[in-house]
Order: sequence, then structure tokens, then C-alpha cells
Amino acid sequence: MAKLNVYNMKKESVGSIDLNDLVFGAEYNEALIHQVVVALHNNARQGTKSTLTRSEINATKKKIYRQKGTGNARHDEKSAPQFVGGGVVFAPKPRDFSQKINKKMRDIAFSSALSQKIRQEEVFILDEVKFADNKTKAASEFLKTFGLNKRTIIVTDGKDEGIVKATGNIQKVSCEDVMLLNVTDVVENTFLVFTKNAIKKLEEAYV
Repeated sequence: MAKLNVYNMKKESVGSIDLNDLVFGAEYNEALIHQVVVALHNNARQGTKSTLTRSEINATKKKIYRQKGTGNARHDEKSAPQFVGGGVVFAPKPRDFSQKINKKMRDIAFSSALSQKIRQEEVFILDEVKFADNKTKAASEFLKTFGLNKRTIIVTDGKDEGIVKATGNIQKVSCEDVMLLNVTDVVENTFLVFTKNAIKKLEEAYV
């Protein structure tokens, strides 16, 4: 069973927490993580992109000029793709990009990604995350104290408007409710900062 230190906002250890191996001790499965992340991205695609082919262009089908004798290249109607306003070659059409992934696959990939982050020492647990007056300056000082100089996600027990406000103008920093966290959030952020309550709620949800 993994044990991590619990810190305060000044990076002072204020205790420790035991993490359940069922969630935070999984083997690293890169192939499954990749499959699930790709599926989640595809499922988020609207698939509504659509353009017209030459046969769908509402234009005259008359030949633009006679075949021979003009000195110009031989052309057909104005709706041909080489003309401005003409149709698109292999025009994209609405389609469904969704891929089916079952709950067990998502859970295993999520656990695997989280466990790897812990092994890489890229997970921090705090007793609470509070920024003075919800100021960006306070959030910046916190990130500097913990050395969070790459993409970072702060995971809380429920949506925290104060944290959202304080980090809103800081690039590469985001905030998420623990119950909405997924494997994409884990792999696309270098550092994960959890509140103690968020970690407990996460374990309860997955064990």
C-alpha cells in the first residue's frame, strides 16, 4: 500500500495518507491508456463538418468556354474544384466518430495512469487548497513553492469557484471536480494536486 505525505500550502508535511493499491497500485498499461484516451477524444468530436462536392454546387453546368481554339486549358463547368467557388475534392461529410469503451476499460486505464503518476512522484496531496482572496498572485506563489512549472491540474472535492478564479489567468493550470476527473486529465497534465478529501472520495468511488 502506497503512502504519500500530506502537505499544507507552504509545502510543510502535516501528516500522511495510505492509498489503496486497487486504485493507486496498478501496473502501467500504456496501450490501454492510449486506446481509452483516443476513444475519449473521438467521442468528444461533433462530426458535423460538411462541405459540397462539385455535383452539389448550385451553379450552371455549362462548359465555361469552348474546348479548342482559345489557347487556354481545357475545362468543364465552373463547379469544378480548381475554380473559386467550386466543389471540394473528397469533401468531408457528417459522420459519427464515437468509439465504444466499456467501464472496466476506463477504470483500469484511469487507475494505471494514476499509479504511474505516483511512481513518478508527480502527485501532491494537500490538506486543503485555499488562495488568499482568490488572487492569482497567491496561486502563482503556491505553484512556485511546489515547483509546479508544467501543466498542472488541481483536483478538489466538488467545484471550487475560488480556485477556478485564482488560476483562471495562469497558463497550463486547471481545476477539476474529482468526480469528473478522467484518464485524459491525468495523462495530459504533468502534475496532479489533490486535496485530501478529493483523494478519499476518489477511493470510495473506485473501490
